[in-house]
Amino acid sequence: MQRSDLHQHIITTAGNLFYYQGYNSTGINEIISKCDIAKATLYSHFKSKEDICVAYLNQRHGAFMNSLKDYVNQRTESKNQLLAIFDLLRDMYLEENFQGCWGLKTLGELSPNQTKILNVIQQQKKELLLYLGEVVGENIANLSKAETEKISSGLYLLYESAVTESHLFKNDWPIFMAKSIAPLLLTDMDLK
Repeated sequence: MQRSDLHQHIITTAGNLFYYQGYNSTGINEIISKCDIAKATLYSHFKSKEDICVAYLNQRHGAFMNSLKDYVNQRTESKNQLLAIFDLLRDMYLEENFQGCWGLKTLGELSPNQTKILNVIQQQKKELLLYLGEVVGENIANLSKAETEKISSGLYLLYESAVTESHLFKNDWPIFMAKSIAPLLLTDMDLK
């Protein structure tokens, strides 16, 4: 296996373990065993389990943001683009063994001194929030910065709660509810 392929294999394998059984419940030896590699090989790619987790979070977030941008771009401008995040979430929910947000799952297991992972998760959530602000700005005319932030923050909070609650209840009703509430944020707005 090429070095870059092996690197990706480690991230994907460890990421699946982190996502399905938890960051703290996954040990380095289990990652090594599941990857079918030597300990020295793992450490030639990553210095620590924390570094593997950061790579996993970056991989998942990158794939998510690419999917979200595709979902938005496939829809005609206006309300459909603003609600695309809920359509993506519904499709994610329908995937086998949906476990909610990989970032928030990891966050729930962190100790206060694990700031490296915390900072990555915070940065990724900020990137999502900023992107939602861009989508709002592109689809609603004549908005102030404060109005853009209010709408994009509302969409963000509805999305995040729908992720968590759909995982908690093992049902997609929170996604439909969030999508039905989101247009209330757009009342009296001049959609393009």
